[in-house]
Amino acid sequence: MGKGQKHTPNPALLRHIPDPPPFLYVYGNLHATQKNIAVVGSRNATGYGISITKKICADLAALKLTVVSGMARGIDTAAHEGALAGKGMTIAVLGSGLENIYPAENRKLFHTISENGAVVSEFSLKTEPDARNFPVRNRIISGISLGTVVVEATKNSGSLITARLAAEQNREVFAIPGSIQSFKSTGTHTLIKQGAKLVEHAQDIMEELAHQIYPHHTHNFDAPEIHDAINELSLSPDESKVFNALEPYPIHIDDLARKISMESNKLSGILLHLELKGIVQQSPGKLFSLESK
Repeated sequence: MGKGQKHTPNPALLRHIPDPPPFLYVYGNLHATQKNIAVVGSRNATGYGISITKKICADLAALKLTVVSGMARGIDTAAHEGALAGKGMTIAVLGSGLENIYPAENRKLFHTISENGAVVSEFSLKTEPDARNFPVRNRIISGISLGTVVVEATKNSGSLITARLAAEQNREVFAIPGSIQSFKSTGTHTLIKQGAKLVEHAQDIMEELAHQIYPHHTHNFDAPEIHDAINELSLSPDESKVFNALEPYPIHIDDLARKISMESNKLSGILLHLELKGIVQQSPGKLFSLESK
């Protein structure tokens, strides 16, 4: 067993699911990760899906939540990267052994996650990433988390398995809507029709889970812990106002100014600062959107 790899008892949340694994192989530190939220979605994600995943996961990380995903291509990778960009912790649950990293291009991400959370697997160290392993590991992704967020999913997506397992485990299910013209979001829209909470911002998730995350501030979303975490985003109040109003879909500066009731000259300066910080991009015609990289 390599450096940092060990057997560990299951975390408390995971012990309450119907079929917990007897133990987990862990690379990193799982003990500091208690307030977990799973974020899953398509391997073949759109630019919209990648962008919105990174933004929401960065915000969740800044709010001291640990982002859990499966380190697959697409949405999973974006979820881990967003959490790391938000200077937070993240957990990757593999469908292979810890000495058989999959996908191979995520080797560097594998080690970065282990330094800011943990990579875990119930499979022996050299287990191949067989297709049958991934639906099995999904119960751990949902089971170790307070709730599961589905970003992009077709009607036959494996992410819907994770959402179903979360519901069966009495955990919250969230879904981020996409374009009604995109088949990539047909599964997420079905979840919303079935009662999953629609998510536009990280605050939508926090509001639903606040009684579990901040038990002493059950009905007070102005809790000092939350304000302190939001301040760690290092944005001024005006920058935060503009940032939260932007989406992956481009919006004209005049429409944005009306949306947030801000003078165009002032807004233009703020957008420039956000561009320089690398979190906003400008398209021809004075159109602005969240950075998709």
